[in-house]
Amino acid sequence: MNRIVLLPLDERPCNVDYPEQLARLGGLPLSVPPFSMLGDKKRPADCDQLAQWLKQEAEQADSLILSIDMLVYGGIVPSRLHHYSPEQCQERIDLLRELKLSRPNLKIYAFNLIMRTPAASSNDEEPDYYAEYGSSIFRYSWLKDKQEREELDAEEQQEWEELLRKIPEEVLTEHLHRRSVNSYVNEYSIRLAEEGIIDFLIIPLDDNAHYGFSAMEQRRLLFLTEELGLMDRVFLYPGADEIGCTLVARVFCETMDYHPEIFVRYSSTQGPFVIPRYEDRSLNESIKSHITAGGAFMADSSHEADLVLMVHSPPVGQKDAAESSRAFRDRHRSYFSEVHFNEFIQAMRNYTSKGKTVALADVANSNGSDHTFMKMVSRSGLLPKLAGYSAWNTSGNTLGTVIAHGIIESYYRRPGLRQDEDRLHLSREFYLLRLIEDWGYQALVRSDITKNVLPGLGANYFDVAHVYDTVTATVRQKLTEFIETYLQDLQPERIHLEQVEMPWKRMFEVGLKVKLDR
Repeated sequence: MNRIVLLPLDERPCNVDYPEQLARLGGLPLSVPPFSMLGDKKRPADCDQLAQWLKQEAEQADSLILSIDMLVYGGIVPSRLHHYSPEQCQERIDLLRELKLSRPNLKIYAFNLIMRTPAASSNDEEPDYYAEYGSSIFRYSWLKDKQEREELDAEEQQEWEELLRKIPEEVLTEHLHRRSVNSYVNEYSIRLAEEGIIDFLIIPLDDNAHYGFSAMEQRRLLFLTEELGLMDRVFLYPGADEIGCTLVARVFCETMDYHPEIFVRYSSTQGPFVIPRYEDRSLNESIKSHITAGGAFMADSSHEADLVLMVHSPPVGQKDAAESSRAFRDRHRSYFSEVHFNEFIQAMRNYTSKGKTVALADVANSNGSDHTFMKMVSRSGLLPKLAGYSAWNTSGNTLGTVIAHGIIESYYRRPGLRQDEDRLHLSREFYLLRLIEDWGYQALVRSDITKNVLPGLGANYFDVAHVYDTVTATVRQKLTEFIETYLQDLQPERIHLEQVEMPWKRMFEVGLKVKLDR
């Protein structure tokens, strides 16, 4: 069996545990670095130590799934904070050349993010100056890109001139220099793909928009990819923390010589055409990218499809799309007229009754499930019949995760194939993890604790370190209540939260380990 070595994007569960779990339920041996070698949010991993670990592990590996951000900078957040020169970065990435030359049959699947430019002024994951100038830097990038592609109107020209006066020259210089170094690393990665050092490369756009630095860099990299004839081996599309899962699915498909067909069904007529929050293209085009990168392709109909992907889609895009924390009554009016919950649930019931493998991508809201919709799914009795589910953070995070799980699961659910109960048990645990984390935590518990518990503890959304034990105990209690209330059809007495942690000592993400009694 194909032995995989994974160098993750960072130390959080979404980048380490999710790919590891998917590989296990797909029967693929996978090794990850010891946790002690990885970093901690803004503290980078020890890149030299990781390089030595990679050399050792690669000697017995068949495939390497590798985050270049981790290899070069020590993680996703350090990639936004470093002060390395292009030469220093190239020296680190040239380890891939060394690995490939020593083991020509080693297949290298790499990914490296286009550095984001978030719209909010926060230094939680950015340089300190972003707390004051973040939104201004975002608008600078947006207007700079727009004026290079088309003219600014009078109001935008005035805003541009004000931004030039507002942002200190040293801040902008530092930011642009780091972007240029990171862009060089992406270009160099594409060159390594041309040489055959990297067999398959994904360059995800992290929290991007129609205009801005990310869009500008994407165009340059895409043109280089086309010029070198690499568009079949270098993919650029919105994403980030789900890419490890996507590449596990791709390795699985290549190992099994499996070419799954995925039929996509939407809850909203507008769904395929909307541009989700934090992304730059229509939802349907993003779905094509996630499916293709994972080793599958879109089916023309549900009849012959190996997997039916039900996409609970937003009816409106970008700033009008809902966040999971927003009450149903406060959503954009399109949610009340352009989404048909009942028909969509009936379609899921019909597909599952015909024995189809059905997975649900819940992307109608950002940063968690659509609680109104999921309550209906729970009452419908469909939860035990779904093969996969996801609804976390961005649309891309959700899609990449549930598609990867669905691809692997569909292989083992093919007609006539005897089901391995141990493997199925692992798959159900991953499914339960997604329900509990994406619906229970992200959509419900996180906002509840942030609003009603943290103020009394003297804590806030971005810092719970000093009340860590109290917060994790409260999360555990509330998630247990969620399981008992909403997962009745999944035998809640068999579901146990073996671990609850806050990986970066903040409320944004949670780390859970879910055990299902046999």
